[in-house]
Amino acid sequence: MRQFTAIVNPTAGADTGAGALQRVGRLLRQAGAALETVHSRSLAHAQDLARRAGDRGRIVLAVGGDGIAGGIGGALSGTGTVLGLVPAGRGNDFARALGLPAEPSALARILLRHEPKAVDTIEVRRDGTPRTVVLGSVYAGVDALANRYANRARLLRGAASYYAGGLRAVAGWRHAAYRITVDGTVHRHRGYTVVAANSAYYGSGRMIAPGARVDDGMLDVVLIAAAPRRLFFALMNELKTGRHLARPEVRVLRGRTVRIEADRAVPWGADGEVDAVLPVTARVLPGALRMLY
Repeated sequence: MRQFTAIVNPTAGADTGAGALQRVGRLLRQAGAALETVHSRSLAHAQDLARRAGDRGRIVLAVGGDGIAGGIGGALSGTGTVLGLVPAGRGNDFARALGLPAEPSALARILLRHEPKAVDTIEVRRDGTPRTVVLGSVYAGVDALANRYANRARLLRGAASYYAGGLRAVAGWRHAAYRITVDGTVHRHRGYTVVAANSAYYGSGRMIAPGARVDDGMLDVVLIAAAPRRLFFALMNELKTGRHLARPEVRVLRGRTVRIEADRAVPWGADGEVDAVLPVTARVLPGALRMLY
């Protein structure tokens, strides 16, 4: 029978994570699986706990949102350790891309019965710093700024925090001039953002890259060009369905390695975490992580 180690991130809403794990964990134990729970003090601590659990041959469960999923997934990339997700965050976008159900019994069945599948990860490098590895996407522009505002929101939760953060970010945005190098080819772009996507979703359910697949060995690079703010807000609403791809302001490139630069200090983020400014380089790592979904 399977042995699980669940890692809960207290900083991302301990009550939400503990509640989600309790419902799924009860079903795992009833089915005869072994389950231990550990609480992390930080993302770095969560990654260390995940590596140690993997060294003991256990399946790691990341309990929380995209930040802990991406952080733990990055730590386990290339190790052979199997990762499962118990979504309990604001966005849960990578879980959404995998088609994971919210209903505890359906999720428990996947964790107990499905065989691991290989998914791609993204190696992220910024000049002069060690590499990191994430799961969903790397984004540079107004969306990273909106994400930063959402992360700092105290009164709003979930999609509402992203929406409010987006309004604030767009209101003060000044278009950036980007230089994007995709597999050695340079593309010039001026506008709102550049997104290198392994997953279709970001920003709490927004389908930024409908064609992105987690197992195709490629990144979909979505560029949103300069446009009036009213048009940009209309485009943002279209992210719910993917209709934004029909807009002339939206362009999609595909490649394995993407370097993003700009004419000023544009913020960038990955998997819900924003703490840096451009330039940044993202490279897909095909099939680097084994996951249950």
